Amino acid sequence: MNLPAILAPRLPALIVAAGPQAAARTAEFFLGHITNGHTRKAYARAVGDFASCCETMGVTSITDVQPLHVSLFIRQRERERSAPTVKQALAAIRMLFDHLVISQLIPTNPAASVRGPKHVVKRGKTPVLTPEEARHLLDSIDVGSPAGLRDRALIGMMVYTFARIGAAAAMSV
Repeated sequence: MNLPAILAPRLPALIVAAGPQAAARTAEFFLGHITNGHTRKAYARAVGDFASCCETMGVTSITDVQPLHVSLFIRQRERERSAPTVKQALAAIRMLFDHLVISQLIPTNPAASVRGPKHVVKRGKTPVLTPEEARHLLDSIDVGSPAGLRDRALIGMMVYTFARIGAAAAMSV
């Protein structure tokens, strides 16, 4: 399987060293299995950082990665990043290795046994409006113009359904 020339320079040397099949399967993982662009970017950054860390540990190929290498990377990240960021990096590494196991490039997933940091969210960051605050907000919108009616409908829908602005704007009327 030949890898498109545009992707070859973007893959870490750790993956390229494992051969063209590993490079193709890795590109397939990022382009075919991760549909959200933001997630793809974050996972690519995490895998790139992991590959760089492995190279500093003397690992030359993705097929030589052991659970110890993944664990050392995660422990290093815990000192540098927040728990959710570390958990996301571990998820990216696990998913990539799962894909490589399914593709029969490696026998087992070295990241499967590695534990990530604990992170429990007891209270979200987004404040919730009380019914009185929601009523006051909606009543404060001038409905004398089409823009005001639009804004009131949009904000009302978001307040009563807890929808995000992206979901509300993407709705088909």
